[in-house]
Amino acid sequence: MKNLDFYCSLPRIATLMLMGIFLFFNPQNLTAQSESKDFIGPWDLTLEMNGKSAPSWLEVKSSGIKTLVGHFVGNDGSARPISKVNFEGGKISFSIPPQWENTDKELFFEGKLENGKLIGTIDHPTGNKYPFVGEKAPLLERKAKPTWGEPINIFNGKDLSGWHADKTENQWLVKEGILSSPKAGANLITDEKFEDFKLVAEFRYPKNSNSGIYLRGRYEVQIEDNPGTPPSSVYFGGVYGFVTPNEMVAKSAGEWQTFEITLIGRRVTIIANGKTIVCDQIIPGITGGALDSKEGEAGPIMLQGDHGVVEFRKLELTKGEY
Repeated sequence: MKNLDFYCSLPRIATLMLMGIFLFFNPQNLTAQSESKDFIGPWDLTLEMNGKSAPSWLEVKSSGIKTLVGHFVGNDGSARPISKVNFEGGKISFSIPPQWENTDKELFFEGKLENGKLIGTIDHPTGNKYPFVGEKAPLLERKAKPTWGEPINIFNGKDLSGWHADKTENQWLVKEGILSSPKAGANLITDEKFEDFKLVAEFRYPKNSNSGIYLRGRYEVQIEDNPGTPPSSVYFGGVYGFVTPNEMVAKSAGEWQTFEITLIGRRVTIIANGKTIVCDQIIPGITGGALDSKEGEAGPIMLQGDHGVVEFRKLELTKGEY
């Protein structure tokens, strides 16, 4: 049996020897691999777009012994895979096809490290070039479990007290205890910011509508009319582009539905219409449409109003205390 184990291990031994020979005769590969490690991990990016700051996100990962791959989130849309991140001359670069832009031009990204920060430019499919600065994203690990306080109603059922719109024209209104966005327009944001919390939301929407709830203003839990479809990270109950529910539990349009969301650090649990569809999953980074990329800071609750019609009759939040 020992001899059999030896012979079975020969292919692996040969592979390791060949790898060693390759690196010995190609020391520049070893140096490049060591330098590229500084880029590996998630990055919170801030772009300068048309005189304003815009959030973005990048994750660089190692695939095998010398290949880098990753994921990218722009200021809108969902997380997109990067088939190869190039590393040359102390810089990383990649290109990805357009997502929602009506063009055939690809997005081109180039960045380098300066004093621990990732700086560079993005050539956008629209033809514009945007500079950016990135910082390594925080782990958001919690050393202790939170103690939950008393629930508070962040929507009082009477008016928009405690909320503000992100545009001058605000289409959100309150009537007979229901908060509604009757047409596409502004997003609605709480004045107060939160760190870890439990959120209970009761909502409904008409057929084919689309909205969402942004946790800390950065992570969108999707609200969309998707009953009868397979679960997806961009459908009902998903953390947009990142976390796929284990079941599609959306009710028919026009019915009241419920999310019970717990967010602790990066870890999220979502109970939708009485069923746990996401259980203690890690959110890798910000989703498209986020308010900012400052993941280490507290943030507001944001209700998406720039897509479809949506109504809320309950928004109750319980803060986590340490």
